[in-house]
Amino acid sequence: MLCNMDAFDTLAAIAADITTTTSLQDRNQRLLAALRRVIPFDAAALSRLDGDTLNPVASFGLSPAALGRRYAFSEHPRLEIICRATEPVRFPSDSALPDPFDGLLLDDLGATRRIHACLGCALRVHGDLVGALTADALDPAAFDRIDTRLLAAAAALAGAEMRTGQLIDALKRAADKQGLIAKDLMRDSLLAPGAQMIGTSPQIARLRLEIDLVAVSDLTVLITGETGVGKELVARAVHGASRRHDQPLIYVNCAALPETLAESELFGHVRGAFTGAASDRPGKFEVADNGTLFLDEIGELPISVQPKLLRALQEGEIQRVGSDKTLSVDVRLIAATNRNLAREIGEGKFRADLFHRLNVYPLAVPRLVDRRSDIPMLVGYFCDVARRKLGLGPVRPAADALDSLATYPWPGNVRELENVIFRVVLKASASVPRGEPVILTASHLRPELATPILRPDPGRTGTEPILRPDPGTPDLRTGMAGRMETAGTEETAGTDATLRDHLRSEQRRYIAKAIADHPGNLAAAARSLGMDRGNLHHLARRLGLLPAKGQ
Repeated sequence: MLCNMDAFDTLAAIAADITTTTSLQDRNQRLLAALRRVIPFDAAALSRLDGDTLNPVASFGLSPAALGRRYAFSEHPRLEIICRATEPVRFPSDSALPDPFDGLLLDDLGATRRIHACLGCALRVHGDLVGALTADALDPAAFDRIDTRLLAAAAALAGAEMRTGQLIDALKRAADKQGLIAKDLMRDSLLAPGAQMIGTSPQIARLRLEIDLVAVSDLTVLITGETGVGKELVARAVHGASRRHDQPLIYVNCAALPETLAESELFGHVRGAFTGAASDRPGKFEVADNGTLFLDEIGELPISVQPKLLRALQEGEIQRVGSDKTLSVDVRLIAATNRNLAREIGEGKFRADLFHRLNVYPLAVPRLVDRRSDIPMLVGYFCDVARRKLGLGPVRPAADALDSLATYPWPGNVRELENVIFRVVLKASASVPRGEPVILTASHLRPELATPILRPDPGRTGTEPILRPDPGTPDLRTGMAGRMETAGTEETAGTDATLRDHLRSEQRRYIAKAIADHPGNLAAAARSLGMDRGNLHHLARRLGLLPAKGQ
């Protein structure tokens, strides 16, 4: 019997290897290399138990095709015998049972019924079967002199190695997932100071009722609304009131996903799937498993990725880039967009079947101008947030300031209101002693609210942008020129105004008048100014006369 010091050294090396921090695949390969010092095999496989199937995780002397196969007990009686046995099993060289690795030995590739020596050990931990070790040799007497006790000890260590490796690998995956979740939670903590739905208007009250109704279900929600209305707050409110509230809400900005990486970001990838894929990486769907995935700006999602998202929604299954393995995920999806998806479908930019899968329960977030009664409450809230962030004394809006804020069209909605309040509070506080009350007046707001902003017409389908005034605001053709002339005078009235300030003010006034004189026709406005239409569009946007890109 073969049982010497070299064998015990090998077992000691295997035991020590269990505590190493190398990858699971590396540890499995090192285990087979160590065992070959005491078991003279030509080929061997270390396989993990999945139900009633053995899946090879490492091999020696076998073709790559062997690792790609799955070995069901019902098809491979030798493997079933090995896994049911309590001791190592040696098969007679003349056994009639087919060998699962016939034709797969690198040294004898393609040949069948040529493996003459075969042994196997069930790998158990605390009595539970976790896998199997199989070894084959062309020499029929190769395993005759091996001590059964050595095989049993090697199997026990191999089983412990496999279980330990699986636990370490699972912990690593969990740590990676928690790390990705932590990034989103850090983002949540940064949003927390302003992450509230403020308002008591009928529109907001109705929206809250809709949120409470849909939150308790697992229905997919599509949130629509203009830029800055608070779609993300609505998504977080839905998640917070759902049964998944104690699980992560994972945020993805689809507009920030390059087309080449969008699929990997959502569904993950395996090592070597593409240039730069140095390791396996879970996608957002895996990270959000059992929780909620929020896809913001869903209208920006590349058309090439939309079919895979549709399958994930329909089947609850995803596939990492570069992998043929299907993973099941339990994810509640919330999507948001400021685009007209029906129009996007007509233009071939969005799939109709995906839209219907997303639009199970639509939530429309109202514009700020449609709930003007909430503006004073929002102003008070943002003034208090600004006070705390800037370290100021009390910050209060005067009555004339509230009147000005209540009548402004707010094309940027709540986000624009917040930004205006922060800017005005900062500027107003510069002339107030530290700790003294900061009172916001209409004069503080006038420079911020003097520049009219025209909205793109959502009904327009052509390439020429059609602009229209916000509903409920004065006719720009009669009111804009006067407002801009007054604003320009006030902007540059100070003695410290530079020549550049004066020129910019005059430039803005003339361009605003041309746009107001040719409503909805930027090309005609450009001709009246002797400018190229594209140059006018760029300059008007830079001067704040047109919405910023993406709004």
